[in-house]
Amino acid sequence: MWQDWLLELLKGFGKLFLHPVFYLSFLFAAFLGVNRVKKERRNFTVRAQNAYFELKQMVPLGLIVGLCISILSIGLVLVVPMEFIIYTGIFTVVLALIGKTRILSPVYTAGLGIIVSSVSIFLGWDYFLFSQSNLQSSEYIFPTAIILLGFLIISEGIFVRGNGVKGTSPRLRKSKRGQVIGVHLLERAWILPVFLFVPSGILSIPLEWWPMLTVGNQTYSLILVPFLIGSKMQVQGEHPFWALRNVGRNIIILGSIVIVGGAASYFFPLASIGLVLVAIIGREWITIKQRNKEKNQSFYFSRKNNGVVILGIVPDSPADKMGLRIGEMISKVNSIPVQDKNQLYIALQKNSAHCKLEVFDNDGEIRFVQRALFEGDHHELGLLLIPDEKVHGNEAV
Repeated sequence: MWQDWLLELLKGFGKLFLHPVFYLSFLFAAFLGVNRVKKERRNFTVRAQNAYFELKQMVPLGLIVGLCISILSIGLVLVVPMEFIIYTGIFTVVLALIGKTRILSPVYTAGLGIIVSSVSIFLGWDYFLFSQSNLQSSEYIFPTAIILLGFLIISEGIFVRGNGVKGTSPRLRKSKRGQVIGVHLLERAWILPVFLFVPSGILSIPLEWWPMLTVGNQTYSLILVPFLIGSKMQVQGEHPFWALRNVGRNIIILGSIVIVGGAASYFFPLASIGLVLVAIIGREWITIKQRNKEKNQSFYFSRKNNGVVILGIVPDSPADKMGLRIGEMISKVNSIPVQDKNQLYIALQKNSAHCKLEVFDNDGEIRFVQRALFEGDHHELGLLLIPDEKVHGNEAV
């Protein structure tokens, strides 16, 4: 028996490399990285992170979360039709190719996959991509797909809350009044490999009391499916760390609600389609709520009368090594009050060997930071700042 399980696990793992979404995920992350670098250089002449940053972020957390969901998937015997996997992959490929990162949320890719799979099984569609379904329209497999959708939504929340806060991209925008302000943009994708049961195979699961689908001789196979999960969000009214943490928490709550609804839909199978719509509406509500919150807040990254706000920091730069953080405000440089980038630059030149900064941290408390400067450091501290009003371009300090 255990040999059968081991064989199915190995075969399922091998099928991961046959899935086009697996390769598309890396290409899409590379595209996001290159595109981000171009826009940051356009705004600041330097980039905050290198072009490989998105590639480095997409795998590690995804493997951990994917392993956890796979354990739950196998333990709960989450059986999904092959149609669901194929249609979800098709929607993922299309949305990635047209660059719609925000709509790569699983509520759209997996949610639409559930809806179209339901229709295809009910109508008995037959495509060259796969043979006609061995499921009957009276056999309801989709409560398990809804539970899986809930897990995928929770994964998105974990990615946004745990990883999205790392390395958000600083940008410059103009307000409605023509004032140059700073914003932070999260646009990232993660790959999430998950083991799922599909009907037909050599695995027999003798749990008659378990509310799962019974198909033919009750045999199943395991397949490792890569899900590409994307998220895009702009923050301008608060610190990006707290904004993304709050949005991530709300997404996790939405996913938990979908899981509970999926469990309940075992008794009311037709409610599965309604739950997909609830997930889509809920995800849009989270986005709209955040946007409205942003509109009612003053700009977090804007010119101040009592200091210079740090919009971004280049990794491994002198500013990074001094412990400066995004959102902090530099009020004095070498005991000289500064109100804009030009004044900060002039104050740095007052002492070419040493730099002492008076900084208001993100809690509004004053702290002092100092560091010996080497030749050229005062020209390239690694600070990304909002440009002065009379300066059309912007450069890193």
